Amino acid sequence: KIASETLYIYAPLAHRIGLYNIKTELEDLGLKYTEPEVYNDIHNKIKESKEEQDAYIKDFSKVIVDSLEKEGLNYEIKGRPKSIYSIRRKMLKQGVSFDEVYDKFAVRIIYKSDLANEKFLAWKIYSIVTDHFIPNPIRLRDWISSPKSTGYEALHITVMGPKGRWVEVQIRSERMNEIAEKGYAAHYKYKQGNAEDALDTWIDKLQEALESNETNAVDFVEQFKLNLYSKEIYVFSPKGDLKSLPKGATPLDFAFSVHTEIGMKTRGAKVNGKLVPLSHELQSGDQVEILTSENAKPNPNWLDYATTARARSKIKSSLKDEKKAVAEDGKEILRRKLKQLKINLDEKAINDLVIYFKLKTSLDLFYRIGVGSIDNTMLKEFAASRSNAFMSYIKNKIRKPIIAPDIDKDEITAKYDMLVFGKEEEKLDYKLSTGCNPIPGDDVFGFLTINEGIKVHKKNCPNALSLQSNYAYRIMQAKWIDSSQQEFTAQITLSGIDNLGLVNHITKVIS
Repeated sequence: KIASETLYIYAPLAHRIGLYNIKTELEDLGLKYTEPEVYNDIHNKIKESKEEQDAYIKDFSKVIVDSLEKEGLNYEIKGRPKSIYSIRRKMLKQGVSFDEVYDKFAVRIIYKSDLANEKFLAWKIYSIVTDHFIPNPIRLRDWISSPKSTGYEALHITVMGPKGRWVEVQIRSERMNEIAEKGYAAHYKYKQGNAEDALDTWIDKLQEALESNETNAVDFVEQFKLNLYSKEIYVFSPKGDLKSLPKGATPLDFAFSVHTEIGMKTRGAKVNGKLVPLSHELQSGDQVEILTSENAKPNPNWLDYATTARARSKIKSSLKDEKKAVAEDGKEILRRKLKQLKINLDEKAINDLVIYFKLKTSLDLFYRIGVGSIDNTMLKEFAASRSNAFMSYIKNKIRKPIIAPDIDKDEITAKYDMLVFGKEEEKLDYKLSTGCNPIPGDDVFGFLTINEGIKVHKKNCPNALSLQSNYAYRIMQAKWIDSSQQEFTAQITLSGIDNLGLVNHITKVIS
């Protein structure tokens, strides 16, 4: 659970505030405990190839060092291996083995410069490197002209190094490097004046969400995480102001980033002078104009279009306010209808109704009454079931659970075809997740859903981290067992010659 929470929230948070060393350590530790075999395999391979990498970085440095010296630059060249977690992500994303990951380490050139000459010297070093090595043009990243919202600044290029291997080169000044290493603390050390930047904006949004009484804990975590690891695009307002948004953002996200009131009154949008739907995905360089109307207001469909935490939070808050108004009327309607059925609208009745109609909260109940989706007939059926309800469930079966031995993955056969749940190894109804499609023998866990009972997921399912960190109390242990070894109840018929003490003799044998 702790490792899942770390990968889901704390590592992305460290990334978002620029603490890259801490982020790397948290990711590697998370992988170490969620996928120990994978972690150890990559860790050992990195150790085995360390000498080769050090020698390669020396060869790379020799080629450019003379040119850097001629320019009179005060610099340092460092080599560093990529983290175990990032190598694992590349292997999964590209569908390749460890040996096929071409950029397992990066070369970092750190130079001394005053603030005025930083950009000029960065491009001078870029020119020197690309004079000796062929660059990959689609892998150029200029985060000096447009810094990341984390405050990170650097020039990244990928070049064809010695022996025909691609190498990532990161060019940073000492100031940029300190911000990259120390995050927020260094960022504010070097901040110029009182101008608010992307980091300040993000912190303000976070504070706003924390102070809001409308957001529950799970929604807050989801909204909070939305912007932690997002790639960025840059778009322009009609006046030419530059806005940074996460990749995949829509005109709705842009509207709410300008001002909440503009977002709330959005009627349509123009991108580069052409009308587009609110679901249109923005691209870097787009000019966005928001069309507003006093009569416009958020509707539930907007949640399908909005991608940023800020926009989704404001839309949900508005929809919730509207839902509350309908629910207030619904509560009074319910009170009158229950009175006709001789039922008092008290806490017990409300809880019984929420459970009967399989809802999450009393607000959902009152809202459905208000909009008429729960009618008189349904309430009469509830009243009938309530009057006939009784409790008579007693567990009268005591059995000793069979403790199945741990199964070596290589020994799994078609016999391991039954799933059991919990420490008692109970047989329960379940559904297999269609997302990860577990099969007999996979390491799995059960997740107790609200409407579909138990869903079984692989432990390495893409959704596993989210489920285990947000809903740990709904996770159930699960394992595959050999159905032929399960206990079951059987009726035995004995026929024979009756004699004194026969029943006693038989029961002694059986027991």
